Amino acid sequence: MQRRSLWIAGGATLLVLALGGIGAQKMAGPRLDAYQVVAQPLVQTVVATGRVTAPARVQVGSPITGVVLQRHVREGDRVRPGEVLAVLRADDLQAQVRQARAALTELQQSTRPQAQRAVQQTQQQWQQARRELERRRLLASQQAISHEALEQAIEAETLARLAAEQAQLQARALQPGQSQEASAQARLASAQAQLDKATIRAEVAGTVLTRHAEPGDLVQPGQVLFEMAGDGTTEVLVALDEKNLEVLALGQSARCIADAYPRQPFAAELDFIAPSIDPQRGTVEVRLAVAAAPDFLRQDMTVSVNIQTGAQASAIVVPNDALANLDGERPHVWVVEQGRVVRRELQLGLRGLVQTQVTAGLQAGDWVLADAQPPLEPGQRVRVLERPLPWAAP
Repeated sequence: MQRRSLWIAGGATLLVLALGGIGAQKMAGPRLDAYQVVAQPLVQTVVATGRVTAPARVQVGSPITGVVLQRHVREGDRVRPGEVLAVLRADDLQAQVRQARAALTELQQSTRPQAQRAVQQTQQQWQQARRELERRRLLASQQAISHEALEQAIEAETLARLAAEQAQLQARALQPGQSQEASAQARLASAQAQLDKATIRAEVAGTVLTRHAEPGDLVQPGQVLFEMAGDGTTEVLVALDEKNLEVLALGQSARCIADAYPRQPFAAELDFIAPSIDPQRGTVEVRLAVAAAPDFLRQDMTVSVNIQTGAQASAIVVPNDALANLDGERPHVWVVEQGRVVRRELQLGLRGLVQTQVTAGLQAGDWVLADAQPPLEPGQRVRVLERPLPWAAP
């Protein structure tokens, strides 16, 4: 009987100790996940999706109506300024050029020599009329001829002089560089210009994106035949939420990844911020210049973009999931001080993808609860269960 009593007493002692341990745990509070605040490098980025675009998208059309005779390029072809893209049938324009060229040749080789001979002939006739007039004046002074005969000689000399002057004027107008030759050359140039419009050429260097004409097609003025991406610095066009405007600045660096080539990131730089906001979507358009564009980039390719808007070599940081009212005016965290939780308001700085800089309110070594809105009352006891700090890919 004595031994049994001792066993019972010993069991009671163990039960008391177990209950005492449970009570001590309840008094210490629940075990909650928490982060220990540290100082570390922090990069603030704006993340978005954009599309590759050329600095200039050129539409090439026909200035005249015609039928496509030849097409010289297709999608993806690189072209230089002046390179032929297509040729239209232009029989009537070619005939106009031949006619204008023949008229200029006739002026230079036939009309002009004839005018020069006419000058010589009228000069000779004028000289002869002058001599005849002098002879008759002499005879008239001797009363050897009638007054009527003298008047006839005067009239003949006047007509001959006028004819000579007219021939000189016509010959002068036909001289090289004068009015008639200039007019003929202008008609030829106009006809040639019209004929040149039948040859569709590239005005700028670039890459053919689309074609909308094939041999045999009838095209009209203003109709787009080809679309080209002009050469120049490749750009990535991104529509960002307007709330990011505060942290954006020209010259900021960016890291881009094409969805089709996720293992080949490339660098870019913020080159343009639109002066207006899209009122329908609440976005602002920005452009990133890609100085060294990879060969695999294509027009309208989808690209993921990380724009670096700020960086600190050493910053007090706290994970974003521990921050309550992160986008409000009074962000705060729950800090564990001597085993009790305290609600503490913070001043924030740079914001990273998963961590945010704290400029006032925390220091390295502090413990903050991972749950930003725990079902706790200020001053309640808790125990810390360390959770590793989250890590964001650069």
